[in-house]
Amino acid sequence: MLSLPASILQNYNEAISHEWLETNGLGAFSSSSVINCNTRRYHGLLVAAVVPPADRMVLVSKLDETIISNGNKIQLGVNDYGAAIHPKGYNYITGFTKYQFPEFVYEVDGIQLKKTIAMVHHENTVLVIYDVIKADQPFTLELLPLLAVRGYHNLMHANGSIHHEASFGNGILKTNAGNGTPGIFIKVPGSTWQCNADWYYNFHYNIEQSRGLDHIEDLFTPGALSVTLKQGDSLGCIVSTDDPHAKNAYDLLQQEKIRRRALLNNQPDNETLQQLLFAADQFIVKRAVDSEEGATVIAGYHWFTDWGRDTMISLPGLCLSTGRYDDARKVLLAFAKNVSKGMLPNRFQDNGEPPEYNNVDGTLWYFIAIYKYLQATNDFPFVIKEILPVLKEIIDWHYRGTRYNIHADDDGLLYAGETGFQLTWMDARIGNWVVTPRMGKPVEIQALWYNALIIFAELLALNDQPADAAIVRTSAVRVKESFLQKFWYAEGNYLYDVIDEQGRPDATLRPNQLFAISLPFPLIDDGKAAAVLAVVTEKLYTPVGMRSLSPDDARYTGVYEGDPYKRDSSYHQGAAWSWLLGAYIDVIMKLDGSGNKARTVINNFRYHLNEGCIGSVAEIFDADAPHRPKGCVAQAWGVAELLRVIKEYGLLENKK
Repeated sequence: MLSLPASILQNYNEAISHEWLETNGLGAFSSSSVINCNTRRYHGLLVAAVVPPADRMVLVSKLDETIISNGNKIQLGVNDYGAAIHPKGYNYITGFTKYQFPEFVYEVDGIQLKKTIAMVHHENTVLVIYDVIKADQPFTLELLPLLAVRGYHNLMHANGSIHHEASFGNGILKTNAGNGTPGIFIKVPGSTWQCNADWYYNFHYNIEQSRGLDHIEDLFTPGALSVTLKQGDSLGCIVSTDDPHAKNAYDLLQQEKIRRRALLNNQPDNETLQQLLFAADQFIVKRAVDSEEGATVIAGYHWFTDWGRDTMISLPGLCLSTGRYDDARKVLLAFAKNVSKGMLPNRFQDNGEPPEYNNVDGTLWYFIAIYKYLQATNDFPFVIKEILPVLKEIIDWHYRGTRYNIHADDDGLLYAGETGFQLTWMDARIGNWVVTPRMGKPVEIQALWYNALIIFAELLALNDQPADAAIVRTSAVRVKESFLQKFWYAEGNYLYDVIDEQGRPDATLRPNQLFAISLPFPLIDDGKAAAVLAVVTEKLYTPVGMRSLSPDDARYTGVYEGDPYKRDSSYHQGAAWSWLLGAYIDVIMKLDGSGNKARTVINNFRYHLNEGCIGSVAEIFDADAPHRPKGCVAQAWGVAELLRVIKEYGLLENKK
């Protein structure tokens, strides 16, 4: 069980660097800092997915608590108003733990109160459970809902258009605060309501401020709810977009406990693995496909939607390593139905906008995901009937040429790039400036292209097309020959990162070369692989991820911070990426199958699960020590790749 002591929780500046996250399998979430002081525009008690998994809205920002005992009013909430932190309820938090759910313990005036927060699967519903562990005498708990009612990328400011009307009955407060927004229901059994519609002004979100973004918001309340409690009591509250009159918070919590416990079935009894399994569950969400229930992967919380590249890289770890084969099948089919001109969508957008196709690698990662799905399930009928025709279309388009000048060149290698577009995973762009354009023939694209051809040939053979399979294998041999001729940088003893549009090799030392070794069908022999591993380990490895650029490079940036321009310009110029540890461990295991070195990598990483977003894996980290977590607090491929290699190589079994 992950936990934080009072010494951290009662230190405001330290406490707000730790966060918690609950999700619901629809793209919605509930999240804040561990002292429940919102530090991001994305924090909220109920951030609903109006059109799953997108159109997310921060409906209920907070539910601030006040204990009224012995004539004293003690506020447990914590808010940043810029010039002041008020109230300072963090002084009363004595414990935070995270196993299945985040739990908080408050101690004040002879009262010990435990709060549990949970989201209900496939509902825009949050449960808040208060258990009175100790109380010398009865007391009143007052709950103040603070509403934002806005898109999750935006901020709310006091205005006259918000609806002040609310109704209350049988312990349920109902309001439709904004035009065209979902209704908000707050059920507090046995409560009374004091109608006092008002605005609270100037909440400061310090992380948004540090990111150079708008960071001040006003929140609206329809009034406060109050209930009397005593020692041994438990209060189960429901915050939802659906009417909860017939629902019981404890029944919903028990159902969710059972569902989450089932995620651990047939899995090793290992705490690190269990936390990763719970984290993995947060990214797999519903997406309707042709009016049928499909599935997809949220790339990261709090602000990403589903991206093709991230989904295909994450699928083996999130779905196959966890035995969620039906989800994997739904994801593969959902993307198959959105292939256009031989390309998978780079991302699905919010608000029903058409998918974007500006990537070269997501489509190739699709082949890897399918290959691993087939290995895990032996689901030949699905792959041959539903997927193989799509793969043929993809290969044909890549030879014919598709968007962004993506095409197989005369040497068999795959060329990609047009001025002003970012197509690889190193995709930072500021206006018209592509920070790492990598136009031409990037090293990992060749590794993926080679693997795609080999996998396609194997599937053709399985479909009784030996002649077609032989032709594709010949093409793959050509790719490998050209790669070995052009990509080995003898002076540095590693692989060039890209052969640019002029045919010039780029010797920038980056981690992308790992994929020439780590993928199912490697492009270089063990001798060269060992040389690459040595250089990459020396210059790029950190305990939490692989640096995106060598510290020896003049463009290297050791700390990821500042306004959008500064951050985006350093996104792939040093920042350490957690997901790349998967490929790094693959290479280690191919060269040393004992698992000892790989276990050391995992053990070095484990501390991170108790920092940042507790129980999950951050997107990136500062390249320089102490490698503070940055970017998205919970990233799908970071969780997935660690989970994949741990399960694939048995790196944590029978070890705590």
